[in-house]
Amino acid sequence: MIESAQARVSSRNPKTAALARRVAAFAVAALLCGATQSARANPSLLIDADTGAVLYQDHATQPWYPASVTKLMTVYVSLQAVRDHKIGFDTPLVVSARAASMPPSKMGFRPGSMVTLGNALKMLMVKSANDVAITIAEGVAGSVEAFAEEMNASAASLGLAQSHFVNPNGLPDPNHVSSARDLAVLARALYLTFPDQADLFGIGALRLGNKIIANHNNLLGRYPGVDGMKTGFTCAAGFNVVASASLGGRRLIAVVLGSPTATQRMIKTAALLDRGFAGVDQPTLSLASLPQQQGTAAPDMHDSVCRARARAIAESSAEVEALMAPLAAAKAQDFTAPDRTYFYNSRALAGLSPMASRIAMTPPTPFEPVPVFAGPPADYAGPIAQPRPPHSPIGTPGPAIAYAPSDPQTLEGSVAPLASRPDALPMRRGKARGAAALAHLPPPMPAASSTKLIEGDDESGASAAVKTSQTKAVKGRTAKGSRQKPAPHVASKAHVPSKIHGVSKAAGAAGKAKASKIEKHANK
Repeated sequence: MIESAQARVSSRNPKTAALARRVAAFAVAALLCGATQSARANPSLLIDADTGAVLYQDHATQPWYPASVTKLMTVYVSLQAVRDHKIGFDTPLVVSARAASMPPSKMGFRPGSMVTLGNALKMLMVKSANDVAITIAEGVAGSVEAFAEEMNASAASLGLAQSHFVNPNGLPDPNHVSSARDLAVLARALYLTFPDQADLFGIGALRLGNKIIANHNNLLGRYPGVDGMKTGFTCAAGFNVVASASLGGRRLIAVVLGSPTATQRMIKTAALLDRGFAGVDQPTLSLASLPQQQGTAAPDMHDSVCRARARAIAESSAEVEALMAPLAAAKAQDFTAPDRTYFYNSRALAGLSPMASRIAMTPPTPFEPVPVFAGPPADYAGPIAQPRPPHSPIGTPGPAIAYAPSDPQTLEGSVAPLASRPDALPMRRGKARGAAALAHLPPPMPAASSTKLIEGDDESGASAAVKTSQTKAVKGRTAKGSRQKPAPHVASKAHVPSKIHGVSKAAGAAGKAKASKIEKHANK
């Protein structure tokens, strides 16, 4: 294709011919660069959602930490329970102490408060709230452990070969793994089994009181036709996403795991979708026939995602260039055709460009927020779902027991990458507390353990971890015995309680100031 493009322009305008040769050379370089990076490529997969045919795959069966993409399975098990009339979307779920103790991302609801299953599922998909995931698990199955059993039973019935689930939110655990192939199977099953709930995965924003909660999926509103599904991030997993898009009556599902940044994740996913909709990749395999990777464990991405990211970003950029090489070559051939008289027209050029090459500069389309609320529905008189004996019916009384977080587990031979990090900054804590206040609930009390864990779905977690690592390095080089100025003492403000039917202006102002201060350090 590249050679034919050069041949076609050999006798035409010298400037046009030179431009075509440069574009073709770029495509060749990208292909060669991609070949050298393939051994270190992170998992990616592109399938046709209707047929299940594999259009593109790279290490699709490599075990991987799914992070918050786990919540797709949490939704699947919950929708099964609704379908089987075990619970309803209007059923109130009780927030337990265990749920309230979860690290961010979270809604910050106080133990004993309630939220309906329908609202909880929306918060789970948009905010990626870890406390809400626990609340759903305990409300549907009685306990987190019982819900994990149901997750694994569903995984077995779907044929997920590399997946094992320990919790409903994807927080780090060495035994909590999946793969790009398994996540694509799960995503396809959600659309095929529960087509009436497809809108749940494409909500751009929620409105809780006066608070707007935006979706972490930065493909929504940027890539034409993207209508879901879920992002995820931990330092050990990297930036993950399962994305679906529909154009011309055809739906594609892309899975990208282990990207070093949220932007790289978005660009790589866009490149896969570009290839699929352009017809670059044709069906060659089915999901069932993908080669299995035997004896491999999920890698730990902590060093390349939350410490020194420069090399990982360069390698990810090379992968994207290799993915886009066929599109670049086709574009070079297209530009040299005699009927392309509008070559220097910037609008026409943008129309011919793959989305992956410009999506990072594309502003998102604003969304109309979907309203949600905390508490039971008005005049609700049915059963209430709360922690109770495993797999018991909704409404069964639960034992009054306290929850104490267990010690974090560590991978053998590692430097505790999956353990909670006391020096990590929480993600968007101010927003979580603001949401709790707007739901007429006071902010949660701090958990018994002061552990903070970087987890979520956006760039701030990794940025905070990188900055923490750099700060430690600087402190380590400080001369021994040097005097440091003490931090200025800041008097703590007294807590201003919310009104019964509203939030006081003073409390709202304090919440906004605190949130902006945290984001100033977390989201640079």
